[in-house]
Amino acid sequence: MIPEEQFKNVISHAKEYGFVFPSSEIYDGLSAVYDYGQMGAELKKNLRDYWWKSMTQLHENIVGIDAAIFMHPTTWKASGHVDAFNDPLIDNKDSKKRYRADVLLEEHIAKIEAKIEKEVEKGRSRFGEAFDEAQFRATNPNVQRNQVKIDEINERMKSSLEAGDLEALRQLIIDLEIVCPISGTRNWTEVRQFNLMFSTEMGAVSGESGKIYLRPETAQGIFVNFLNVQKSGRMKVPFGIAQTGKAFRNEIVARQFIFRMREFEQMEMQFFVRPGTEMPWYNYWKQARMRWHQGLGFPENKYRFHDHLKLAHYANAAADIEFEFPFGFKELEGIHSRTDFDLGAHEQYSGKKLRYFDPETNESYVPYVVETSIGLDRLFLATLSHAYAEEKLEDGSERVVLRLPYFLAPVKAAILPLVKKDGLPEKAREIMQLLKFRFACQYDEKDSIGKRYRRQDALGTPICITVDHQSLEDGAATIRHRDSMQQERVAIAELPALLDKLVSMEAVLAQLSARQEEGLPQ
Repeated sequence: MIPEEQFKNVISHAKEYGFVFPSSEIYDGLSAVYDYGQMGAELKKNLRDYWWKSMTQLHENIVGIDAAIFMHPTTWKASGHVDAFNDPLIDNKDSKKRYRADVLLEEHIAKIEAKIEKEVEKGRSRFGEAFDEAQFRATNPNVQRNQVKIDEINERMKSSLEAGDLEALRQLIIDLEIVCPISGTRNWTEVRQFNLMFSTEMGAVSGESGKIYLRPETAQGIFVNFLNVQKSGRMKVPFGIAQTGKAFRNEIVARQFIFRMREFEQMEMQFFVRPGTEMPWYNYWKQARMRWHQGLGFPENKYRFHDHLKLAHYANAAADIEFEFPFGFKELEGIHSRTDFDLGAHEQYSGKKLRYFDPETNESYVPYVVETSIGLDRLFLATLSHAYAEEKLEDGSERVVLRLPYFLAPVKAAILPLVKKDGLPEKAREIMQLLKFRFACQYDEKDSIGKRYRRQDALGTPICITVDHQSLEDGAATIRHRDSMQQERVAIAELPALLDKLVSMEAVLAQLSARQEEGLPQ
């Protein structure tokens, strides 16, 4: 199946089975705004819990907060968002569609990278086991020629963005003969900056004095509470503050289902360190966050690092963890070394000292910050799109299955009476009562047992527990595993322990914990 078709099927599946709905759909929806259905809300919660527990329970020096969405407007002046939170946008005059100029260039680069990968695959097929990919990339003339093109584009884009030269950015798009995907023409407008913040009014009378913003990120709530957390928690540098919550951006270019949203949820951690130690900590958190993603059980080749060419105004190092979505590699998480910009700026604008007295060095300083930031909605999409599979079975039939990691599945177990009579529903209800306080369970008695299995496969349910007539005699039930479809007989009394072993998040967290000291700065 081609990626575009697969992604369309994921979108259709998400709606049909209660994962994601268009917001206000009965009123024809609202662009780039989505609601999470009954299954999606559970999956999203499980992803959030995985992140939260890995941060706050596995690290003694990381705590969590929940800051308000509304903040004093000066906060956003200090953070730079009022003056610098802009996207470079360009319009096509024929299609009337608007695009991010840097995204158009990145997509052009991706096409050239695809040509390189095609050449590499040809080489791998030609040379077999003797294939040396590194040497091939370094010596193949087609690969080298395309790599030079990529380097030149990146250099021109970087210099244009850093200098704020929007005309140079437009000229690069024209020189590369980039066309509008809709109209197929190169009839471009000038590039303009567009601020992404939502503003609103607080108070009885509208006006500039009552103007506030819906937060475009959650990080600033952490920074303004730095001293509160440090003093109340008696925290010692290095330490981190984690937060999850809604953020809002006026996304003009919203695309690819829930990839870009106007209302979305972030999971951010700001790690405060002694100045001069930020780079070892930056490198540590790059690797630690990659291990966290790999803990989901997806193939390692689905992930890659992308070091930033253009650094944000506050950063001295930045990288993305990218994930291979059906529409290509896209950013999943960002790791930034933010220096002392944030606390320093808030110190300047507020007039309050945001410093830490270090008893080891006997000095007071503004800590440097290493940030990890991931969009929960984007992570949700990555998880859902990778888990979706259409399979042909040995008997010639087909099934759609969500191969979600067991510990993330919205429903951990489905309890199914074989028939709706002879005391089987009552026995199934007993099992439901036994399990529901520890695991998210679903009782299902409608349709044939085969149809119910398929329905649970489509929901990503790891385990189906079938109660039959023999269950009334031997006190056991038939367990069916989602991925293998293998069945086994298990005593009902043993079901809690079995489920705990199969679907528990603790086992995944334990593996992370065992490796969390790898690369730890001394």
